Amino acid sequence: MASQHATAPLIGSALLLALLVLSGIEPFDRTTWVLEVFPILLVLPVLWATYRRFPLTNLLYVCIFAHASVLMVGAAYTYARVPLGFELAELLNLSRNPYDKIGHFFQGFVPALAAREILRRGHYVRGKGMLAFLSICVVLAISASYELIEWAAAVALGQGADEFLGTQGDPWDTQSDMFFALIGGVTALLFFSRLHDGQIDRLPARQAAADRGKGVQP
Repeated sequence: MASQHATAPLIGSALLLALLVLSGIEPFDRTTWVLEVFPILLVLPVLWATYRRFPLTNLLYVCIFAHASVLMVGAAYTYARVPLGFELAELLNLSRNPYDKIGHFFQGFVPALAAREILRRGHYVRGKGMLAFLSICVVLAISASYELIEWAAAVALGQGADEFLGTQGDPWDTQSDMFFALIGGVTALLFFSRLHDGQIDRLPARQAAADRGKGVQP
């Protein structure tokens, strides 16, 4: 069972590395590419370093892969120039390329599940309501932190940060980014909590025993 559980992160890592190389061959703006893929370069080693001690559910691994894919596409084209975004803008009659909102949706969706998994398996929270509340708090904290990073980049790079910010002239871009992260987090909890619980309960026996030794309740 443990070998089967390892399949998702192994395949996902190989695909991510291949896509990362592909996205970096001729990006529209090299600085933007580096800034956008930096979270991937940070998270991937952490996931592997902690895999034996704290493997995640396959659901979470798949969601992390999806989020990373969104980031890499945005990094290659810049968010304001992603072709899919132009198609969505035409379909929905929007005045701007909305691809960055997909990224911020995932910025809420994935951290909500990650926070939920850590809190539930570590037995840090009692009650489903408090678990959901704290997971959303983590989502908003991460989203706010990212907006502060964007602000710092704008101050440091000046006009060179325009592609990274991707505001497209929207004065409420920061607020709408956080709102889409909130939507993503709520969506994850509403529609995937039951599936998530099932996968947590079916984690490899060795990890389940380790969790029980830490006081984790299934």
